[in-house]
Amino acid sequence: MKPRIIILMHYMELGGAEMALLGLLGALDPERVQVDLFIYSHQGPLMKYIPEWINLLPQKGAYSVIERPVIQALRKGHIGVVAGRLLAKWRCRAYRRRHPAQGDDAAIMQYVGTCVAPWLPRINPSVEYDLCISFLTPHNIGLDKVRARRRLAWIHTDYSKVSVNAALELPVWGAYDAIASISQEVTRSFVRTFPSLEEKVVAIENILPEAYVRARAEEFDAAPEFARGGGVTILSIGRYAHQKNFDNIPGICRELMNLLSVGRFCTAKNYDNVPDITRRIIAGGIDDLRWYIIGYGADEALIRQKIREAGMEEHVILLGKKENPYPYIKACDIYVQPSRYEGKSITVREAQMLCRPVAVTAYPTASSQIRHGFDGVIVPLDNEGCARGLAEFIRNTELQKTLVENCRNSDFGNRSEVEKIYELLL
Repeated sequence: MKPRIIILMHYMELGGAEMALLGLLGALDPERVQVDLFIYSHQGPLMKYIPEWINLLPQKGAYSVIERPVIQALRKGHIGVVAGRLLAKWRCRAYRRRHPAQGDDAAIMQYVGTCVAPWLPRINPSVEYDLCISFLTPHNIGLDKVRARRRLAWIHTDYSKVSVNAALELPVWGAYDAIASISQEVTRSFVRTFPSLEEKVVAIENILPEAYVRARAEEFDAAPEFARGGGVTILSIGRYAHQKNFDNIPGICRELMNLLSVGRFCTAKNYDNVPDITRRIIAGGIDDLRWYIIGYGADEALIRQKIREAGMEEHVILLGKKENPYPYIKACDIYVQPSRYEGKSITVREAQMLCRPVAVTAYPTASSQIRHGFDGVIVPLDNEGCARGLAEFIRNTELQKTLVENCRNSDFGNRSEVEKIYELLL
């Protein structure tokens, strides 16, 4: 009889964790394992890409409102979940009065897990699974609501950049048999926060559906949506949130334009071999540079305010949420991830899969993702340094060609990482 696995996920919106989950599901072999997938809320455009052989368990109402507005949860009659969420908010605020956040405050997630889990029904209680995989925090549900022989919890976050209540999280993480980390840097930051858990950490790189990304990139041509005007098209993708640093893009873009408009340039002797990006700079100057941002989130008003303050209304353009961002990645000249911190950016990997020149800022885990000068470049995180680094990158057309060629010859899918899941079943 095949081992039976259950995987828990919040929803299937457009996000890095969701794409990593699709990659994992696509890599698992139906001849070797039986997989049940429990999604708390059956929402998001990626729902339809769940492989057909995966057994999608029915949605349970109480789970579906964990992250919905409280008024919706009340209307659906889930008073216990509402009470748990309100208690979590009160306890988290009390904790923060005594322990102010250092960095992005992520403590609320564990308080929600602790206070809401008692109000949730058990998941498929008649089955004892060989392995329960909790794919996103909080991990209380995989611990308390599933019968399983072994349990695996996933880390997607750089713990050096978020502020949590470590004492509250430790017993939850510690109750799992293994903890999956997506990079060495993520492991180091996690172990600094939870040193007693070091022996439980297993390195499992994100598995990405490479064929899916490339196929979807061909669904339509996004180039006409980019107002090139003789300039350069830069693209960034992510949530409109503090982590992604999109609020600083207007300032970076203004400084970048100042640096590149000093004169026209050509670093290659043979003009016929100059990439299109440089040919456009030579022909029309850099005044028409455009930096597009795909995403959605709470910081949209802040980003728009920064665009106005920098006078970048014609040069920094918010495209909003896109169900299929891949044609836009394929059509851009350069993909830039300007984040303040990352676990391991899925969109960077996707841009590399589509053979775009990639630049990322020097967030703590950047070197675990980019081999500087081989498949991307790492530029300083501060606005001025980032602009200087991007200007040098745009000028260095030979480096761009080298990066593209190296990406073309690299495997970014990491399908072999799935073997580490099978090892946990032994």
